[in-house]
Order: sequence, then structure tokens, then C-alpha cells
Amino acid sequence: MHAPLSQSISNDPAPRGGGWLSRALAPFFRRQLDRIDAAIARGSLTLTLPDGTARLLGGREEGPVAVVDLRSWRALLRLAVGGSIGWYQAWASGEWTSPDPVALFALFGSNRAELARQARATGPSLRIKRLIHAMRRNDRRGSRRNIHFHYDLGNDFYRLWLDPGMTYSSALFAAPDQSLEEAQQEKLAAILARTATRPGDEILEIGSGWGSFAELAVREGRTVHGITLSTEQKAWAETRVPRGARFTLTDYRDVTGSYDAVASIEMAEAVGREYWPAYLDAIARALKPGGHAALQIITFDDAFFEDYAANVDFIQAYVFPGGMLLSEARLKTLAEARGLSWRDRVSFGPDYAETLRRWREAFDAAVEAHALPENFDNIFKNLWRYYLMYCEGGFRGGGIDVVQLTLVKEERI
Repeated sequence: MHAPLSQSISNDPAPRGGGWLSRALAPFFRRQLDRIDAAIARGSLTLTLPDGTARLLGGREEGPVAVVDLRSWRALLRLAVGGSIGWYQAWASGEWTSPDPVALFALFGSNRAELARQARATGPSLRIKRLIHAMRRNDRRGSRRNIHFHYDLGNDFYRLWLDPGMTYSSALFAAPDQSLEEAQQEKLAAILARTATRPGDEILEIGSGWGSFAELAVREGRTVHGITLSTEQKAWAETRVPRGARFTLTDYRDVTGSYDAVASIEMAEAVGREYWPAYLDAIARALKPGGHAALQIITFDDAFFEDYAANVDFIQAYVFPGGMLLSEARLKTLAEARGLSWRDRVSFGPDYAETLRRWREAFDAAVEAHALPENFDNIFKNLWRYYLMYCEGGFRGGGIDVVQLTLVKEERI
């Protein structure tokens, strides 16, 4: 029987204060807090320190209001050495707790320019993480392994907390009171409109998920070739859309033929920077002249992208091996070099934060009801809850964004 999750803590909190070494290094940690305090320009962080005293960091301008119980100084050591990975490990070990970790992650996102160094691994720890990340590169073999790691956790897992349409990407809310399923349909309809297709046209979907876009497109008279590397997703999609669509286990680099349009919804994040040119080459090859590619991508603030790309974060280490968020400016340059004009950009980061909040509520309900498959232990459940909170806070803080855009293949004259 799995123990239910608390709303505020991952595991049992660590004993307050930590070991003798952590206490001996307390003056160093207090100086670390001084640096964090100076870096918080917007919002505030109220800390209960390991000795039981309270301290306010920031509070100079309006912004996210976070509260953290720092149970052990060791948490700050993990943060200094391991960045976001170390901060997760400290949470999993009960070395810090919070009634609302989302607010803390939003605070870090809102002050990303000033706090960037605090969320990055350093020294030998960084070199080891880079080596491990490099071993997860997205060549053909690596892509299959990385996709299997995340998406083949099982349809019985994802169906418990995604919307009934099984759409694992940001919804687009036309109104705050929309259901998640309705908002996902808004998003899918917007992608279909961007393809500029008509009944009878064929769309290539790169990263077909569980078939929600294909289902809509077929219902609107299009045919779809959906490609994926997930055996679980393919099986679900084939049952869901038995006619008008075909689904194949195909790497995007191996696509042949030409299509009236391309759709790709939050698949580019699984490509990796090294393979962005190959991804855009595949789109350019697949599109007929004048054809439209409708993309939805998750982007990282361009001003800090190189620092992000040089590091390895919590999500890359624990959730999406081989993954990397997109630099919009860099991707646009690569697209235009391939004759793909970049048009009609729309961003809707707050909608992703709301999507993640609703996913987390459904995930928590499934955990409380002991509904998750029995092979998922508390460590796994805590990891995924942290992941959902971490992402939600990132979008609320503005450090990451979600964008829809259209690429149009130039017609030959």
C-alpha cells in the first residue's frame, strides 16, 4: 500500500539542523543566503533556518511570495554544488520543505538573471553531469532509448492524470472556466488551422503522441501519417484512430515522401541542440512547396540560453534524458536558412502553468486514491510531483515559455 502524499512535503522531513559538519559550515551558508537575498529583485522568500530562526530574503518589489522550511544546511550545499539537481535531491531527502514549492520556482524564474548561478551545477559535479548527459545524446539509438524512458511508462499511468483526450502538451485556454479537455481541443484546432490544409490533404505529424491531433484532423477530413518512437503511444493511437491515419515507429530523420503540411507539437524539445538542423531538414524535405508546418515549442529565455545549454538541469537528469528546451532565436535562424519562413508567433506561457496545475491536481488525486500502477513507488511519485511543480513554477516565473508558430516552405520560382 502506497502512503499518500502530503501537500507540502515529499518525504519525512530531515531532523532540524543536520550533522556537525553542516553546522560548522553555517557561517558559509549564511553568506550564501546573503548573495541570494541581494539577487532577489522581485518577490520574497521567507526562510525558517535549521536553528529555528526566521529570515526574509528579497521583499523589495512585488513578485512571487515563497515560504521554505530549511531543515538542514546541507540543502544549500547541494544547491551550490549541484544546482537544480542538488536542490531536488535535498527536497527528496526532506532537507527543505514548503507549503507551495511552485511559488519558490516562480520566484527563481522571476529573478533568473540575478539567480542564474544558484541553479547551475559547478566544478567536478558539472563535469560528471555533462558526461552522463552526453551519453544520452539523441542519435537514432539514443532517441529510442530516451523516448522509451519517458513515454513508455505505460498508458495506464498517463491516462490517470492527463485530460480524457490524452494530450500531453500545453492547452490553450479561451476562457478561465474552460475544462482542460476543452482547452486542449482549442490548442489542437489552432494547430490544424496553422497547417492551412483542406479536406483530402495529408499531414505528417512528427511526434504523434496518443493520437489526439490525428483524431481531430481525420474528423475534419484530412489524412495523417503520425510518427513516434513510443510503442505505447503507437498502440493507443492506432486503436483510437483506426481509419484515416497511419502510425509508424519512425525516426524523423528517416521520413520520406512529401506532404501538404507538417504538425509537430512539443516534440522538438526531445531532439537536442545538436540535432536541430536535422529536425528542420526533415520538415523542409517533407513539405511541398508553399506548405505549412505548425509547431508548438517550449522555449528558454534567449538571454540566458547559452548558460542553460552548458549545464545539466533537474529535468534532463531525472525526467527527460537527452532533452533540451529551444532557443527561439537560434531555431529561427536555422529554419530561415532552410527556406522556412517564420510566421505568426503566439506565446501563451500562463496557459501552460494552468495546464500543469490541473495535471498535478489529477496526479495527486490518483496518488491519494492509490490508483497508480503498483510498480511505481513513492520515490517515483514524489519525483513526478516535483517535476510538475518545477515546470509550473518555471512558466509562472517567465523563465520558460510555450509558443505556437508557422513555418512556410518557400515556393520555387
